[in-house]
Amino acid sequence: MKRSTIAVCVVMSVLIGTGTSASAHSGGSTGYASITVERSTVRYALTLPTAALTSQMAEDLRLEQRGSVQARERLLDVLRRTIRLRGNGIQCEPGPGRMEPSRFDAPSFTMLLDFACPVGLHDLEIRDDIFDVLGVGHHTLAKIEWAGETRQLVFEASMRDGRFNIGSSTTRGLGSFVLLGIEHILTGWDHLLFLLGLLLRGGSWLGLAKIVTAFTLAHSITLALAALNIVVLPDRLVEAVIALSIALVAAENLFGKPVVVRRWLVSFCFGLVHGFGFSSALRELGLSTHGLVLSLFGFNAGVEIGQGLVVAVALPALVVLRHTRWERRMVWSSSLAIFLIGAVLFVERAFF
Repeated sequence: MKRSTIAVCVVMSVLIGTGTSASAHSGGSTGYASITVERSTVRYALTLPTAALTSQMAEDLRLEQRGSVQARERLLDVLRRTIRLRGNGIQCEPGPGRMEPSRFDAPSFTMLLDFACPVGLHDLEIRDDIFDVLGVGHHTLAKIEWAGETRQLVFEASMRDGRFNIGSSTTRGLGSFVLLGIEHILTGWDHLLFLLGLLLRGGSWLGLAKIVTAFTLAHSITLALAALNIVVLPDRLVEAVIALSIALVAAENLFGKPVVVRRWLVSFCFGLVHGFGFSSALRELGLSTHGLVLSLFGFNAGVEIGQGLVVAVALPALVVLRHTRWERRMVWSSSLAIFLIGAVLFVERAFF
């Protein structure tokens, strides 16, 4: 194998190999939990994408939609086994539940389960182990409401517990969104490819800082607009344009004469589109304005941290390669690979 090819593989592995999921953004699947506290009763409503279900759950959903009570109870038992609540330090008992009606071809479905907690509930602990069923790549974005108050946090395989003092804020809500923002970038293959395409042409430290910061600012603008339902675009359109942006940046490396000093503008434009990618999750949660501001702040802080980590790992390798005779070949080969991937993703997302 030629040394230039080895160099390309090293750089691609550093940037792309950090993600363990082939998903476009945050990796794996995402569920939405709406948790409502009413005196000593806690209603847990969970919306899951049908594509995330195990084969047994998918079959039970099909049977439930045809009227099978046994299949409905098996699905609800998944919640009873994996979601545990404690009120004032005492185990809450899962009770009756139901399924919200949905079409046979619906992309998601919702289960509701009531928990009986102690009278005078003032401290609520939530344990989410659904990742043992749906896989470690799953996330649950949760909204908790009580007495006119709303809080939110993210559950995932490494963060399964949340604790609330009813009447005050969660102990880790903001931090969970920061970590989700970091993971969103580190497992976001499309953004990593785009970032690599921008970095391949080099530039000063200031120029690189502009590229990273421009993306985050743009991401924040459209994420907020979409989460507030001010501007909402079809997910299929957003994903297709993201893929097209990857191909265009790579094509500029191959056939054009990129002006490094203006590449922060390209990053900003890409960020505007990419911001819509995560917005559907926050819209599903229906957060209050106060809760949305905190979530956006935490998520975007995580995005900035994640991008900084990627640049810190990738840049030294790129600098070393830039001072070798393989630089031109490395830029061309890497850009060609990125272009092909972006083009394939665009065709897949736009037409299939």
